[in-house]
Amino acid sequence: MSQPPPEQSPQGQVPPPPPSAPSAPSGYPPPPAGQPHPGWAPPPGQPWGPSPGQQWGGQPWPGQPYGAAPGAAPGAPWGVHPVTGVPYSEKSKLVAGLLQLLIPLGLGRFYIGDTTTGVLQLVVTVLTCGIGAIWPFVDGIILLATDSRDAQGHPLRS
Repeated sequence: MSQPPPEQSPQGQVPPPPPSAPSAPSGYPPPPAGQPHPGWAPPPGQPWGPSPGQQWGGQPWPGQPYGAAPGAAPGAPWGVHPVTGVPYSEKSKLVAGLLQLLIPLGLGRFYIGDTTTGVLQLVVTVLTCGIGAIWPFVDGIILLATDSRDAQGHPLRS
C-alpha cells in the first residue's frame, strides 16, 4: 500500500505548513516536544504563563514557606535533626552565638526566646559594671559548640 502524494499547487510545489505550527527560526534546532520555539509569544489576549496557583504542567505549587528547605515536611520547614527526628528551630545557632559573643548582654538568649536567662545575664552584666559579661561571652561559645535548643525545645539550625 502506497501513500498518496502530498497535495500540490498548480505550479507543482508543496504548500507551506499551516500557521498554527510555526517552524523554528533559522539557525536553531527544533524545540523539544511540547516546548514553544524561541521568540514564541501567545496569541493576543492569552496570558504568558500558567494560571495563578499553578505551575507549568498544571500541577499546584507545593506550599513551602519562604526559605524552607526543599522537600521539608510541612511541620518542619527547616528540616529535622538527623538523629532524633525533632524539627529544627527557625532560629539560627550562628546568629544566637554571635549576638552573645559580640554584644555580651544576653541578646542571643533573647533572640532564641530564653528571656529569663537573657534578663539574668543583662542584670548581672550591668550590676557588675561589665565584669559579668564573661557569662554571656562563655554562653555564646557554648551556644556555637553544642546542639543548643530554643525556648520551645527545638534544636537551633546550623
